[in-house]
Amino acid sequence: MTKSTNLTINRRSALVGGVTLAAAPAFIGKAKAAAKVTWKVQSHWPNASASYGDSLAKIAEEVEAATEGQFVLQLHGAGEFAKGKEIFNIVKRGVVEMGTLSPGYILGEAPTSGLALGVPGTFREPWEMMHYLKNMGFEDLYNEDLAKHGVICRSEKVYPTELVISKEINSIDDFQKLKLRSSGSYMKHLTAAGAAAQSIAGPELYQSVASGVVDGAHWGAAQGAKSMSLWEVAKFHMKPTMGLAMDMLIMNQAAVDKLPDDLRKEFFNIVDNRFWKRSVEYQYKEVQALSDGIANQGVTVKRFPDDVLAKFKESSQAILAGEAAKGGNAKKGADMLTEFLKTLGYV
Repeated sequence: MTKSTNLTINRRSALVGGVTLAAAPAFIGKAKAAAKVTWKVQSHWPNASASYGDSLAKIAEEVEAATEGQFVLQLHGAGEFAKGKEIFNIVKRGVVEMGTLSPGYILGEAPTSGLALGVPGTFREPWEMMHYLKNMGFEDLYNEDLAKHGVICRSEKVYPTELVISKEINSIDDFQKLKLRSSGSYMKHLTAAGAAAQSIAGPELYQSVASGVVDGAHWGAAQGAKSMSLWEVAKFHMKPTMGLAMDMLIMNQAAVDKLPDDLRKEFFNIVDNRFWKRSVEYQYKEVQALSDGIANQGVTVKRFPDDVLAKFKESSQAILAGEAAKGGNAKKGADMLTEFLKTLGYV
């Protein structure tokens, strides 16, 4: 049988004709002659970030392998086409077909982004936010808001948000002297406790801490601090976790619609499965990273002073109420979260 004949035969006709297709690749019988699809993907993670390699690169590898090279994700580190909030705009306009983003960058574009980012002080364990996003239907609510902009999202992972700082603090007075890099509702959270919070994009983060523009930052938690070299310039890693957050993949809806059905199915199967794998893997790597930081990089784990934690609790309640006050899907999501927290005995 020639190669060209093999490309046109399907499984049913092969069986009827008495031909056996042993160990046939998954894509035999599909539209192999279709043009190869290449998407440009703009990451908000710098190339050095743990999530760039452990998340985005893995998705690209799996998509290309599963589609036998028919669908390729061309990856670009933070700032190559755009950074921060600009990524949402270039995906929306179709300049690139896909990007990664923190919901904190688009609080003004989708009312539910504050909840997607994660309300500080609500979730205590990663599985809680995973359940809220996927099983309780919050991701669907979020996509209803994003659809107005012609984009669709998938949760990429759930991760803890923890602060690293360059100065030891022992009281709320110490805390209120800090200048901190933050984003989204965490800016409100830190400001409510008296710190001065500001937004700084990933590529500028290390230099901002090293030069004293800010005294500390959160970029995920231990893995983020390690991969971004923040522990070199900020030796105090603060506990407890301020909250759980999620990163997301955003896709141009028109680009998704143009995908052949088989490629679209493979893509979303991989992305949805990676969410669960990556979220669990992330927690394991958090423990590894922090242990390494303590043993080899001189990191000291410090607990927030009680008076700071008291301010955080007040802030959490106010932020959740503020999300509900936005109305629409934000209120639906906030009410859903409140009821969930009640079942857990947290409120």
